[in-house]
Amino acid sequence: MKRAVFPGSFDPITLGHYDIIERGLGLFDEIIIAIGVNADKKYMFSLEQRKKFIEKAFINQPKIKVMTYSGLTIDFCKKMMLALFYAVYVIQVILNLKRQLHILIVNYQK
Repeated sequence: MKRAVFPGSFDPITLGHYDIIERGLGLFDEIIIAIGVNADKKYMFSLEQRKKFIEKAFINQPKIKVMTYSGLTIDFCKKMMLALFYAVYVIQVILNLKRQLHILIVNYQK
């Protein structure tokens, strides 16, 4: 079973987050959306509200679990007994790099 963790504050969940998660559904058997708590950060929505927003957005998707955690993401993964985990965030980084490279090429050709 291929499981992925998508960590973040999701304050609030955006269309970009939603798109990344939807893309990940084709790659993984299960995606754990891990809502992190950062004591130094001021949030627009409470932790429970953010969790409910995400659960509602993916209510018909059994491959998605929504969980909350505090501390380091790697510690959360260890606690969940995910010896090897995929960070869906990597997909987002790759997509951003692809877009930035395209913009660079277009600007260089001018």
